Amino acid sequence: MLSPESLLKEAVRRPGAEYIEIRVENSEITRIEFRGPRLDLVSQSAEFGVAIRVLVDGAWGFVSSSRLDDLEKKVDLAIAQARSLASRLTEKVTLAPVAPVRAKVPRLPGEDPRSVPLETKKNLLEDYNRQILGFGHHVKSSQVRYFDKATQLWLATSAGTYIEQEKIDLGGSLTAIATRDGETQMRSVGFGSSADFGVVRGHAAEVARACEVAEALLDAPMAEGGEYTVILDPWLAGVFAHEAFGHLSEADSVYQNENLKEIMRMGAVFGPPILTIYDSGREPGARGYLAYDDEGIPTGRQNLICQGRLVGRLHSRETAAKMGEPPTGNARAIDYRFPPIVRMRNTCIEPGDASFEDMIKDIEDGFYCRGSYGGETSGEMFTFVAAEAYRIRHGELTGLVKNATLTGNVFATLKNIDMIGKDFTVFDGAGGCGKGGQMPLPVSHWAPHIRIKKAVISGQAGGK
Repeated sequence: MLSPESLLKEAVRRPGAEYIEIRVENSEITRIEFRGPRLDLVSQSAEFGVAIRVLVDGAWGFVSSSRLDDLEKKVDLAIAQARSLASRLTEKVTLAPVAPVRAKVPRLPGEDPRSVPLETKKNLLEDYNRQILGFGHHVKSSQVRYFDKATQLWLATSAGTYIEQEKIDLGGSLTAIATRDGETQMRSVGFGSSADFGVVRGHAAEVARACEVAEALLDAPMAEGGEYTVILDPWLAGVFAHEAFGHLSEADSVYQNENLKEIMRMGAVFGPPILTIYDSGREPGARGYLAYDDEGIPTGRQNLICQGRLVGRLHSRETAAKMGEPPTGNARAIDYRFPPIVRMRNTCIEPGDASFEDMIKDIEDGFYCRGSYGGETSGEMFTFVAAEAYRIRHGELTGLVKNATLTGNVFATLKNIDMIGKDFTVFDGAGGCGKGGQMPLPVSHWAPHIRIKKAVISGQAGGK
């Protein structure tokens, strides 16, 4: 495909708009899925599209199309749409000023998934699936999923920005499913990358452990509800940072909510001095990696909490202008069908200096929670389900429990973090973030172990 550079640069000069932004995406996508012994899906597809966003008299217009022909007419349609909306607005959109960017961003180094034959990918995943199904005992089924997406992206704006980027996103999950007497338990192995197909290989030992844990969960007692000191492994700690605090840091939800705006005031104390949480687009290989966001803003590290205090939030150009703060490179769209909105990239808890032994040794009664099977947030409240958990008694792990659910108020929980591990873990899975109808957006969350006092575990009374 020929580069659309000259076409885009001409189209963003159309009269009648304060600002014009055009994104063009050309993607190749592979998906492979096994469900039990059945190969459920093998597909290779291509997607092409253009997204046009314009600002007219403080109102946005947006048009997307799977065709690049008649581009100037599509720009005019977006302008007419914005002009129609402008007369009804009570609050006009303005954009924070930024310097224009001209850049070409190549694919990150690593094994390009496009260079790996489809048959090789299928065989590798089939080997994992065969391993799960061959475990025997009560592991009765499996779910094995893989995807990769390679995208060429062009971005041009009327402010003089022109960027070409080549992106890779890939991920997968290998799930063992154990069943007995109507009860089902499962444990997964995940992987993901923005650079390297190599992350798909070498998971046999993890798959074996996943099978063992899934089966052991059938015999494990229910977690006993109550208030405990809890240790979160790096995966669940990262999920907590993303879901419970990262979304509260997205400025589009802050400036529209007066109560949240007061809570999320700069300088507010949200945790102990050992706690630093940040969001960054610049870790090569992370699924949240991006050199420039979908408004053409360079990405970098944005501290959210630094030494326990709120010091920043995540912005698009629009929210930055509304709140009088600089853009942070967090305007992202899942694809050409959507306009960019404020989204996280790689949300991280900075490592501390504690070892796991330091964390566990003085816990008389608590839990060690590993992995996550999802959860939800609602304002300040959160609920997360640990994939597996272990009761801690007198400083030692004493046994596996199931259905350990961590719940509480995010601000109270942050303040109750009293130890942070030095074992910062770089790991990506296959999931994605959902917001504003755009799901699943590639994101990452890296963290060390963390310890939380007075954490609420909801479970069954008596642990039966």
